[in-house]
Amino acid sequence: MRFRSILYALLTALQQGAPAHAQQPQLPLVRLTAGMQVVQAEVADSFGSRMQGLMQRRSLAPNHGMLFLFDADDRQCMWMKNTLIPLSVAFIDAHGAIINIADMQPHSEETHCSARPVRYALEMTQGWFRDKGVKPGIRIRGIPGVSGGE
Repeated sequence: MRFRSILYALLTALQQGAPAHAQQPQLPLVRLTAGMQVVQAEVADSFGSRMQGLMQRRSLAPNHGMLFLFDADDRQCMWMKNTLIPLSVAFIDAHGAIINIADMQPHSEETHCSARPVRYALEMTQGWFRDKGVKPGIRIRGIPGVSGGE
């Protein structure tokens, strides 16, 4: 739990002095596919962009999300502090395969973790994966750096 306290302190420090409506920096976009489904995802590949994530967003366009690129395979956890919209997150291994999917509620500090070490996470509007039939085991194509994924 010490890690959670440190993470909370970092997030709080990052947000102090920034109004809730502050414009987030423009992140690069990548086109992903999951079977026949096409996604436009912002790429969060730095510590700061991963910490900010989709906080303070009021909506996501249809078939848009955020792809989190982590530095190494590890058990990753997400939470929804200061996130205004309900999201689903797919945890994805280094080969692009979805390991598990979790639904997350706005403003929640409950953690949602990967079932095993992963390299990526894809956040979409809550229910997107279920509604599109995208399940664990399906491979996400187009992830930068994944063999056969670009």
